[in-house]
Amino acid sequence: MTTPLFWRHVLDALPLTVWTVDLDGRITGANRTWSRFATDNGAPILAAEEAMLGRSVFDSVVDDASREQIERAMTLLRNERVPVVHWEFPCSSPTEERVFLMHVTALFDDGVATGFVFATVDITSSHRSREALLNTGIALAEAIALDRVFEAVALQSRRAVPSTGFVIALADDNTAQFRITHREGYDDEQGNDGLELRLRRTWLDALANGHVVREHSSAGLEITAPLMSADGVLGAITLCAEHIESEQALEEAERVLAVIAAQTAVAIERAWLVQRVEQKRRLEAIGEVAAGVAHELRNPLFGISSAAQLLQLRSRDDPVVEKNVGRILREVERLNRMVTSLLDFGRPNAAHLQLGDPDLVWDEILDSERDRLRSKRLTLHRTRLDPPLRARIDAEQFGQVCRNLLVNACDAAIDDGALTLVSHLSTIGGWRGRLTNGGPAIPVDILPHVFEFFYSTKSGGSGIGLALCQRIMDEHAGSIYIDSSHEHGTTVTLTLPPVVAP
Repeated sequence: MTTPLFWRHVLDALPLTVWTVDLDGRITGANRTWSRFATDNGAPILAAEEAMLGRSVFDSVVDDASREQIERAMTLLRNERVPVVHWEFPCSSPTEERVFLMHVTALFDDGVATGFVFATVDITSSHRSREALLNTGIALAEAIALDRVFEAVALQSRRAVPSTGFVIALADDNTAQFRITHREGYDDEQGNDGLELRLRRTWLDALANGHVVREHSSAGLEITAPLMSADGVLGAITLCAEHIESEQALEEAERVLAVIAAQTAVAIERAWLVQRVEQKRRLEAIGEVAAGVAHELRNPLFGISSAAQLLQLRSRDDPVVEKNVGRILREVERLNRMVTSLLDFGRPNAAHLQLGDPDLVWDEILDSERDRLRSKRLTLHRTRLDPPLRARIDAEQFGQVCRNLLVNACDAAIDDGALTLVSHLSTIGGWRGRLTNGGPAIPVDILPHVFEFFYSTKSGGSGIGLALCQRIMDEHAGSIYIDSSHEHGTTVTLTLPPVVAP
C-alpha cells in the first residue's frame, strides 16, 4: 500500500508542474517543481508552497482569454463531457519566449467531481521544431529557384536546431562527386574542397543507409540527413549543432532535420523541373527564329550559288576571277550547311521513342566514321555494358548526337592519340555513356558556354551542333554534360533515364 509521502515524492520527481484545485479553483496541493516555478525573489520553497495553498488559480491569470479557457475546461470536466482538456500557451520572459502545454483532468469521488488536476510541461523545443517545419514547407512552396531553396532551408534548419555551421551538398550524377551548393559557418575549414573532402564519408554513409547520421568532429556534433527522391540520390544536408542537453532533444533534432531534408529534396526537383521547362521554352523560341532566318537565307544563297557557277564557267581564262568565284562557292556551301543546321534545330522532327540499345547506335556510328578515326590514326578503347541495357530512344536522333560528339572528339584529339568510350549504369539505373579525348582542355572561361546557340571556337563551326545535341537529349528526358581538365582531357557524358515498367 502506497503512502501519501510516496506519492509526494513521485510528484516532486516529475519534470513538469502539477497542482490540484477544488471546484472553486482554490489550490489544494502542488508538487515542488510548481513551487519552485512560483517562488519569488528566492523565497524558501516550503514557504512559497504554504503561501500558495488556498489561493485561487485565477490569481495568476492576467488576461480574460486564459480565464475563460480555464473556466471552460473546468465546466466540461465537471459535467463529464470530456475526459481531459489540454491547450498550449506562451509564457514570455525578458530573455526568451517559451511555450507550455496545459493538461487538465477532473478528480472524482464516488462519481462526483471534487476537484481538478492541472499539469504543465515545457514544449518550447518541440513547438519550435513544428513551427520550423511549417515555415520550411511554406518557404519552399514559394521558392522555384535553387538559390532561394537553399537560403530558405538554411534559415529554417538553423532556427529549428541552433547550429554553428550548415552545408547543403548535391551529388553530381555525371561525375559521382559531391559539390557544396550552400554553406554557412565552418569558417575554420579550408574552402569548399577541404570541407567536401572531410564530410564525403559521412554523406556517403547517410545516403547508403537512407537515414540520419550523427558524428563528433573537430567542429562539434554534426548531424547529416540524406537528400533522396523517388528517382535516387540528390545529396545531403549537414548541420553542426550547438549544445543539445539530452538524448531525447537530439533525437528530436534528427527527426526535424530528416523531415526538412525530405521537403528540400522535393523543392530541388521542382526547381530543376522549372529550369528544364524554361530551357525548353527558350530553345523553342530560338528555334522558331532560327527556322525563320534559315528560310529567308536559303533562296538568296541559291541565287548566289547559281550566279557564281555561271560566272565560273565564263571565266576559265581569267585565273584571278576563277579563284575568287571558287571562294564565293565555298562560302556559299558553308552558309548552306549552317542554314541546314538552323532548319534542323528550328523544326526538329518529333522524337519517336522506342526501346533500343544505345550501345548498338554507337556501334553503327563508329563503323560509319571509321575513316575519320583512321585519318588521324586514333585508337578507340571501347567498353560496353554487359549485359546490354535497353532505353527509350529515337535511334536516328540519338545517332545524330553520337555522330556530332564523335566528330568533335576526333577534331579535338591529337594525332596518334586515343579516344575512350565507356558505357555503364547511372546511379538511378539508367544508361550512361562517356566519350573522352586526350586533347587540350577546354578553357575554363569557355566551358560554361559550349551549349549556347551560335557559340563555337572551331574554325568554320556554326555553333549549332552542341545546342542541337542538348535539345535532342532533352527530348529523350536525358542529359548531356561536358567536363574538361588538363590531366584527363575532355569528357562528354550522355545519360538516359531508366525504363519504367508499365
